[in-house]
Amino acid sequence: MAHVGVPRGTARKRRSVALLATGVLTLPVLAGCTSDSEGPTPVAVPQDIAPASRDRVADGSTLTWAIDAVPATLNAYQADADSATTRITGALLPSLFPLDARGEPKLNPDYLESAKVIEQEPKQVVLYKLNQQAVWSDGREIGAPDFVAQWRALSGKDSAFWTARNAGYERIEKIERGKDDLQVRVTFSKPYADWRSLFSPLYPKEVTGSPGTFNDGARATLKNTAGPFRLRSVNKDKGTVVLDRNPRWWGNEAKLESLVFRAVEPKDRTDALTAGTVDVADIDATTANGIALAARYRGGNGGPPAHGPGADITPAAALRSWALAHGSDEEAAEAAQLAREKNREAVAVYAAEQKSLQGFVVRKSLEPAYTQLAMNGESGALSDDRVRRAIARTLDRQELADAVLKPLGLPAKPPGSHLALAGQPAYKDGSGALGDQDTKEAQALLADAGWTVGGAVRRTEDTKAGSEAEKKASGEATDKPSAKATDKASGKATDKASAKATDKASEKAAEKEEKGEQEEDDKASREEGTYIVGDDKPGDGPAGTGVTAQDKGPAGAYAPAGTPAPAPASVKARIGKGGKPLTLRFVLPSGPGSQPLRTVGQKIVEMLDSIGISTQITKVDDESYFKDHIASGDYDMALYSWPATAYPATDGRPIFSKPEPATDGSLLVEQNYTRVGSDHIDQLFDRAVSELDANASRDLLKQADARIWAAAGSIPLYQRPQLVAVDKKLANIGAFGFAAPRYEDIGFTGRQAAGSPANRKK
Repeated sequence: MAHVGVPRGTARKRRSVALLATGVLTLPVLAGCTSDSEGPTPVAVPQDIAPASRDRVADGSTLTWAIDAVPATLNAYQADADSATTRITGALLPSLFPLDARGEPKLNPDYLESAKVIEQEPKQVVLYKLNQQAVWSDGREIGAPDFVAQWRALSGKDSAFWTARNAGYERIEKIERGKDDLQVRVTFSKPYADWRSLFSPLYPKEVTGSPGTFNDGARATLKNTAGPFRLRSVNKDKGTVVLDRNPRWWGNEAKLESLVFRAVEPKDRTDALTAGTVDVADIDATTANGIALAARYRGGNGGPPAHGPGADITPAAALRSWALAHGSDEEAAEAAQLAREKNREAVAVYAAEQKSLQGFVVRKSLEPAYTQLAMNGESGALSDDRVRRAIARTLDRQELADAVLKPLGLPAKPPGSHLALAGQPAYKDGSGALGDQDTKEAQALLADAGWTVGGAVRRTEDTKAGSEAEKKASGEATDKPSAKATDKASGKATDKASAKATDKASEKAAEKEEKGEQEEDDKASREEGTYIVGDDKPGDGPAGTGVTAQDKGPAGAYAPAGTPAPAPASVKARIGKGGKPLTLRFVLPSGPGSQPLRTVGQKIVEMLDSIGISTQITKVDDESYFKDHIASGDYDMALYSWPATAYPATDGRPIFSKPEPATDGSLLVEQNYTRVGSDHIDQLFDRAVSELDANASRDLLKQADARIWAAAGSIPLYQRPQLVAVDKKLANIGAFGFAAPRYEDIGFTGRQAAGSPANRKK
């Protein structure tokens, strides 16, 4: 299921310009960070796929798997490739080193007999020995020409190829045929630690051999494949991609006869499961709870159902309804009979839905991705690393992780690394470089940056006498009163005017309480999607005098009619600098599937409010959230996710590399949407990606991660939950975690009836 933020199929990119010669983040305490004495590596949360041996899985049948939409392209190396592209091509094309349950790349014997570095000096040489049985669906053997064509297409040297990534391919100097086409010698111009990431997926030379076929030939079809399945059809009108068994597949024959990917929007997943039109679907917590509830549903035994329509009807109410329906009052009897009939119909429909959902089970694990708080360090208060670190040290990451994961029964340990997740070999908790939650330390950092309690107060000697509101209330007409006049105003007229303004404000606030709404604010909310915590609307009174989290009181609580509204928090409770409060714009998505982000966002708002930071929440459409706000830098704080990777030296570099100025004065940020980075971090990535000793490369990555923590542009909060609704009879499918699916092993443990498997009602 798609998630708001960065898609899982984030393209790998590499910087091709020189580093900026600016200062390196000074962190002497981190200089000796190594992997020594780290203790045992944290264990990854296991996948949940109902594993079964192949002899227990029936042959034949069709499985229908929900995807968000029919992919725009089947070329995984194009910019508009998405998670559906990855899912579908995984069953069709060679993957030389798929990931295992620990997120490590493992050699795939279906395609390779061996692959290893055979030379390091003078240049790195990798020798691939291909499986002699491996052939494309047209019968041609997979060989060196396919490797050569893909390298030339993705090397970045020919701009006619519309590629989204060239990471690693630009380091290849040449590819040669070995003793025959089944041996491929790849020579690198520069050492490349992540060489296993290359050629996965591998496309046939018919696709990658020319710009025309690469750009357009694999968008809607793949005529030549080499996986356990082959592509039968793509129908965008019906929203389906249909695969069937590949008769030329040399490995274990696929248990399923056909595999259908059906486009079902996340909001429609519950209906699709209930209707029996899909067998497998990524779901949200609400749907998962609905399936769990269905498992406890009991009806038709003469008593009231466990939940749903009719569950709240007591025996006494049922008897009274029966008596009315059979009573002498014809009008009352007719109404009672109609109500009873409507209730019976509702109970029957609900019972059928519950029965359908009872055929599913929720497989759950942690997705290989983490959600972070991103702080835009390009300008404003957040360009000061002391402010970013203060915010980070105010957050209770454990509380935030608990809020998302504990209700789902999943482990809620906040991630300790930006570059790996628990269970991966490169993982080490580097959050100590930033420090634990400590409100006092956070306040000290803010004070050091000049943001202090009471700093939002405008000093009269630095501003015009009195606020604009005071001038209006007192009827002053003087544009530039003297300091002496200011003193008089503050002693007499201003007091009177302020009291009058306060009374009016209190009366107005009390009226709003009684009405439960404010037309002006509602209009602004509709037009701007904005809600400010710790401040009123801009221009409505002195800065920093808005409603704080503490002032709001319990949600939904109302004072008795006539009770004056509580006075707004004093400006002295806000932190500020030079009469200006510290107010940050927090952009959040507004869609129904983004509720977990909004829940976490509200908790962050309350945590920041506790140290006097005002937060302006802006809710935007899910569709525009990433493109129009995150990528463009139109935010101060935001929540979005990054996928985990087995190749952090390659994939982490563009995410955390230091932005560079463009000729027009803008910043070239690649994928570093926080705009926070340093030369030292870049240099550590460069060394790690060129280090062929795996342990030494991981050690450099751990040093880089410690400095990313200290820079405090990105604060990992929790690993994202992975919830998958699966037909109870299916095996070897569900919440895969890190691991790639073995499509040939997926199937039903009991043979499906003839016809569509996702058709329980027929």
